[in-house]
Amino acid sequence: MYNDNPTLTGPAKIVDESKQGEVFFKDTLKASKKHFYIESYGCQMNFSDSEIVGSILSEVGFSPTRDVESADLILINTCSIREKAEENVRQRLRVFDKIKKSKPGMLVGVLGCMAERLKAKFLEEERLVDMVVGPDSYRDLPSLVAGAEEGEKGVNVFLSREETYADISPLRLGSNGVTGFISIMRGCDNMCSFCVVPYTRGRERSRDFFSIVAEATDLYNRGFREVTLLGQNVDSYKWTNPESGNTVNFANLLEMVAKVHPDLRIRFSTSHPKDITDEVLHTIAAHENICNYIHLPVQSGNSRVLDLMNRTYDRAWYMERVKSIYRIIPDCAISSDIITGFCTETEEEHQDTLSMIEWAKYSMSYMFFYSERPGTLAHRKYEDDIPEKVKRSRLSEIVRVQMQVSFKHNQKDIGNTFKVLIEGDSKKSDLDFKGRNSQNKMIVFPKSKDCKPGDYVWVKVYDATSATLKGKIVIGDG
Repeated sequence: MYNDNPTLTGPAKIVDESKQGEVFFKDTLKASKKHFYIESYGCQMNFSDSEIVGSILSEVGFSPTRDVESADLILINTCSIREKAEENVRQRLRVFDKIKKSKPGMLVGVLGCMAERLKAKFLEEERLVDMVVGPDSYRDLPSLVAGAEEGEKGVNVFLSREETYADISPLRLGSNGVTGFISIMRGCDNMCSFCVVPYTRGRERSRDFFSIVAEATDLYNRGFREVTLLGQNVDSYKWTNPESGNTVNFANLLEMVAKVHPDLRIRFSTSHPKDITDEVLHTIAAHENICNYIHLPVQSGNSRVLDLMNRTYDRAWYMERVKSIYRIIPDCAISSDIITGFCTETEEEHQDTLSMIEWAKYSMSYMFFYSERPGTLAHRKYEDDIPEKVKRSRLSEIVRVQMQVSFKHNQKDIGNTFKVLIEGDSKKSDLDFKGRNSQNKMIVFPKSKDCKPGDYVWVKVYDATSATLKGKIVIGDG
């Protein structure tokens, strides 16, 4: 799941889909003379990585700030999944460069996937940054910052086969104190032809399950009531205990985290259609606190296009997985990622994607037209031959169909009552709370003086749009 808009990680305004509204960081650090400001672009993994960076910097005397002009260190955590995301980063770097010129000693660094992809180009050609740090090199930040303070230009984009940051307790930047992310693995071994992730984040490796369960337990004890387990492909999680030789798969991990406490909700992202097993589905069905929601990217509804994308499944395989989800978890909501206008895609193949949206009944989707990324298999092997006008037209159709399907999906919830975790105030009114049900649908409802963020309440839905449900508390604190 990706977002081209920035998420300001630190005491900041959150603008991604999962954390809308104004939230503030509860600073538990001692006062520091140095402050860092960090913006994150792209997927939830980048947001999680920014919290790791925050923890590393806090150990060397930096505190977070939400005021970019008061920062001593500005960091931008980047995404390379689409050209638009990279252009947004460049625009922000030009803004930061103007601020930097008015404040001698201020440093600017680029982190994440774009740093890995472009490496020294930022230093040599664009001259907008002092350091470039890849996703596996965040432990080196203190030394790179120290070097930059002495006038050096630092680059570390080394890709590791072992790094998981398992021993680092993330600094929960911009947190609402209710929901949090836990990274369970890094990298990706799926060589989708359109994707830069294997090149920017390296090979897949899983974090040990002891540290994951410990982090979930710590979050619960600190008042958090929902965690999202993150990975490029969570279903391929696999960790072998070097002492016992026992292997833990994703279904095992889900169950262990669910058992931390019945009041700790579990979500996860992202699943891959080729790897999600019935064992995982039965584990979800067996535990009330594992949410009935699966993000299952289809990318295309046509088998030939899926083959060109190197997705390693076809339309029939994907449909079988969707049928299994609805059979084992009848009230599950499924969302998706969709790319339209991939190389050589015909109008008939585009229609296959439209029909898949309606057949699978996605609750929502992240929808984009194909953006060729340098260095990928598709860039090397295929011609990006679909005119942008056609791409945009097809994307408009996909968005229209998905909105219709989402509206119907939400209309069916009218009159039903859901257990909702209160996340905070609605972004439109401080008289209303917002929270999500198990199916990951946002519900807005009037506040009750007996409830607060972090509480579970039962809410009856009385109205719905394509994006939001509206309801009223009917049973009080769950």
